[in-house]
Amino acid sequence: MQDPYTLQELGRASIQIVHDLKNQLNGLKLYATFLRKRMEKSERPEDERETLAKLIAGLERAATDMTALVRYGRPLELRRQPHVALDKLLSSVEQPEEAGASVELNIEAAGLAGEYDAAALTEALQTITAGALNLRRAADAPVSIHLLREQATDAPAALIEWRNLKSNEHDVFRSFAGSDGLRLSLAAKIIEAHQGQVEQQADMLRVRLPIQTGLGS
Repeated sequence: MQDPYTLQELGRASIQIVHDLKNQLNGLKLYATFLRKRMEKSERPEDERETLAKLIAGLERAATDMTALVRYGRPLELRRQPHVALDKLLSSVEQPEEAGASVELNIEAAGLAGEYDAAALTEALQTITAGALNLRRAADAPVSIHLLREQATDAPAALIEWRNLKSNEHDVFRSFAGSDGLRLSLAAKIIEAHQGQVEQQADMLRVRLPIQTGLGS
């Protein structure tokens, strides 16, 4: 069994390697983009242009995944501000682009706010919403998001629930399964950095966040 110091150093080295690989991929993407622009000015076969477009898209996905991995492996630097309203953050979550997918937002407790990093928390909520859409019961079924205040607790808290999901045996926040799993793990880290909690139940995903006293209904 390796000692904690060795494992810590190995983790740091791995993150640095991933960071360097990400930069190399971005460089390759620039070269590929240059070639694509050159090909657009000449009469090149359609299959060549399609192949190059797929290559650029693959490089973009790989670089994006590596960016998420580097962010997950490094400490988060939050820029908190007081009185950040959760209903406004949820309202800014982008609607899905795929056909048949929709999100229904239900504000059951208005005025819930806390000391949050608005950009980081919005990113986490967007990621969890995308993950919930992948878990919806049917392809055309909406995901229902509910914002409510947690009852009967010593510390005031808000609950955000993504409902109407299909059952999943694996913890989506800890699975690290592919790109989506990595992003959900990063979202969980952002929530926990706000002293919050993430939870997966049989048919829903739930986030608990501390709120400022005297706010909310």
